[in-house]
Amino acid sequence: MSEFLDRAKALREDPNVHYNCAQGVLIPFAEKAGLDAGQAFKLAAHFGSGMRSGLTCGAVTGGLMALGISGATDSADAHEFMRRMKAGHDGVIDCAHLLAANAKTGTPKKVHCDGMVYEAVVAVEAILKSKGLIK
Repeated sequence: MSEFLDRAKALREDPNVHYNCAQGVLIPFAEKAGLDAGQAFKLAAHFGSGMRSGLTCGAVTGGLMALGISGATDSADAHEFMRRMKAGHDGVIDCAHLLAANAKTGTPKKVHCDGMVYEAVVAVEAILKSKGLIK
């Protein structure tokens, strides 16, 4: 486990606040970069549920924001993150299609979405470590 993954899990398990997928990925990295959780919560508020319309998965958009706020701003960083996220999902990163595929497996939605958040956190962390932006 890592501090980022532990924090993401704590957010997603909080019974008092619903942290959407984008918030669950962004907040741990934003806090490390000096943005408080409340600010990151507001920033990512409309990126959950595929930008509230089934488009790009919130874990993916949150991951892209996490890369940027952490200093990984090259387009190659975004491409690597997208490659990693697509690799585990048959090239699909939009919320509606991911949820439809998940429904066929019978896995509860929360379990699926939590998994996407944790996968994105791990991918962001790996990219940041490879660039020397975190230890």
